[in-house]
Amino acid sequence: MNRIVVLGAGESGAGAAVLAKKEGFDVFVSDTSLIKDKYKKMLDDHHIEWEEGHHTEEKILNADEIIKSPGIPKEAPMIQKLMAKGTHIISEIEFAGRYTHSKMICITGSNGKTTTTSLIYHIFKSAGYDCGLAGNIGRSLALQVAEDPHEYYVIELSSFQLDNMYDFRANVAVLLNITPDHLDRYDFKFENYADAKMRIIQNQTPDDSFIYWNDDPVIKKELKKYKITGKACPFSELKEDTSVAFTEDGQYKLEYPTPFNMKQEELSLAGKHNLYNSLAAGLAANICGIDQDVIRKGLSDFPGVEHRLEKVCKVDDVQYVNDSKATNVDACWYALESMRTPTILILGGKDKGNDYSHIFDLVKQKCVGLVYLGADNKKLHDNFDQFGLPVADTHNMADCVKACHDMAKPGDTVLLSPCCASFDLFKNMEDRGEQFKEQVRKL
Repeated sequence: MNRIVVLGAGESGAGAAVLAKKEGFDVFVSDTSLIKDKYKKMLDDHHIEWEEGHHTEEKILNADEIIKSPGIPKEAPMIQKLMAKGTHIISEIEFAGRYTHSKMICITGSNGKTTTTSLIYHIFKSAGYDCGLAGNIGRSLALQVAEDPHEYYVIELSSFQLDNMYDFRANVAVLLNITPDHLDRYDFKFENYADAKMRIIQNQTPDDSFIYWNDDPVIKKELKKYKITGKACPFSELKEDTSVAFTEDGQYKLEYPTPFNMKQEELSLAGKHNLYNSLAAGLAANICGIDQDVIRKGLSDFPGVEHRLEKVCKVDDVQYVNDSKATNVDACWYALESMRTPTILILGGKDKGNDYSHIFDLVKQKCVGLVYLGADNKKLHDNFDQFGLPVADTHNMADCVKACHDMAKPGDTVLLSPCCASFDLFKNMEDRGEQFKEQVRKL
């Protein structure tokens, strides 16, 4: 019996362990952090051995294969030891893909992944398709393959997941954009990160489709390095020679595989970035043969995604918007671009090698105040104090929201779009967003 060791026991790791057990492997799970009770119960219910708070080397280094949670960097000491030993290390998605023949609709990109994935899933479910949501959102793909299999899976993929995928095949691959992010995990080399994103098209056949943003300069550069075997399906804001999805004369149009159009104003998601997300999602649904009336309805009644330009409430005629998912500079750029009222911007967190100059012009155009929220705000002061805007320096969410409330005037918008990861002060970006909403509702 081959031995599989799973490193990390969150949603991804616990699900992978259950599938490995079902497929007859000798399974061991190890996590240097504490494991949540629900995952302990899942592992216990399936009679899977686990440990938390440390790694026992002799129980790990004897693995035939390692399934690694995406949050563990390759620089982690245990990963380095396994790599030196030549042990094969894969992702949960790669492992799950071995045990299913379902159709895979896979979405990646630096920004817009969650919105686009959720929108595609919304359309598929509305159409009555037997469909699972997996990857960075939803339930573990491996767990679904093991215990609740579906005909289709809509999967949000990060670069970290793609790093450890080798034989997995996306029937429909969606690449939204490539902008600098997570460079701390890629030796601070943008080309390494871009190459990771392009792994979404590996193993595609002529029967598959590759949806991508036609105007992204990085994607254009990357495409020259790769042989595209799936059907190329580029989208763009306006009609271009090669684009099969675009807008024209106020109409949202798809030209592949069958013509489709609807009024652009009927799209539920606002902002230019969401237009791209809607074009990609509509293409994916059209390629998979979903009835066009269902596509039209799904694009017009999608409620949006939590923590992504989420309107929380108005207090004293000030709109508070939770965009905690904006963990990089480009995501913040899209958020600011969509603002139509004077904006107080909340920035800060764990900096990932950010170049803030990308948003300088929009900050000058749109913002009437800045609130820094982080353990160390020095880099924010160095970058943004030069604009002469009112600035507040805060280190917890209660003080941050109070500073925003004191600074804001009727008609303003307070926008949490931090540009940074959340791990300096919060458990994760969801925790940051929830604390923001909680404090706003207390005003």
